[in-house]
Amino acid sequence: MPERVALYLQDAHDLRDGLEYVKYAEQRGFEAVWQAESRLVRDAIVPMAAYAAVTERIKVGSGVINNWTRNIGLLAATFLTLDDLAPNRIICGLGAWWDPLARNVGIERRKPLVAMRETVIVMRRLLNMERVTFHGEFVHVEGIELDVVHGRREPRNVPILIGATGDQMMEMTGEIADGVVLNYCVPPEYNDRALELLEKGARKAGRSLDDLDRPQLVVCSVDYDHDRAIDTTRELLTQYLAQQPHIAKASGVSQEVVAEIQSILGWPATKEQIQRAKHLVPEELIHRISASGTPEEARAKVKEYIRHGCTCPILYPVGGDVKLLIDTFAQA
Repeated sequence: MPERVALYLQDAHDLRDGLEYVKYAEQRGFEAVWQAESRLVRDAIVPMAAYAAVTERIKVGSGVINNWTRNIGLLAATFLTLDDLAPNRIICGLGAWWDPLARNVGIERRKPLVAMRETVIVMRRLLNMERVTFHGEFVHVEGIELDVVHGRREPRNVPILIGATGDQMMEMTGEIADGVVLNYCVPPEYNDRALELLEKGARKAGRSLDDLDRPQLVVCSVDYDHDRAIDTTRELLTQYLAQQPHIAKASGVSQEVVAEIQSILGWPATKEQIQRAKHLVPEELIHRISASGTPEEARAKVKEYIRHGCTCPILYPVGGDVKLLIDTFAQA
């Protein structure tokens, strides 16, 4: 069993059911819960606050929010507020977002490395309760601070992790962040190159790879019926490979398969379209890039990710019995 384990929630479950899953994960020894914010469906901050309010020990992370749609002052104030609710239990996970979604809502993601670097630098200074003046290409602030009048004035312990996928973002993450949120839908060997890049970046800042936390999202469908678990994951991958091409590229899926799936799926994809296209996702790929199957199969696959440098698997229950997944990886 992994020494550390976390739960990942997106939008597949009723939010009040999510509260129960998080409380159960805390009882069963899970270290953290991470809330997604990807498609235009469920904001991450509201569920994070709810999870923090109904628990006492489990950490709560954003997995991940983008660095484009909240200005830096609001972003820092949001995580200050979450830390007020659950001191020393909040994790800020940031990502560079993705097209076509960003483009479709009017965001031009130019120079994503520069934009992310400026966000992390100023965010950290603000959470350190500094008064900040910074004029970059994307972040422009003049003499701002988190001006707490009532409450804790001390610097906040909110680790900043980057959900990096590309090589350049991965290397920069090693240089400037407290860690990385390694992506899902990739084979365990993908991590080998990621660790090389993280270490290269860490050396620039006088650090080592061991200074970086490396939690990893892992698609995990657990069922006592192997075939049912596999089919659940197949539906998820059908949608993700079509709509998030950076994940398809990182997982080594052929462009021909992606193009054929995209020709069937609309935006947003309907359940009917997913059912029509899911046969294009081979079972071999499901086994290669997810932890799907019986409890024993899922545990074995998660161990592969840990052997390849993941420090804490963040398990994404894509269907079925969420409490069975929690029990499968329970620490307590």
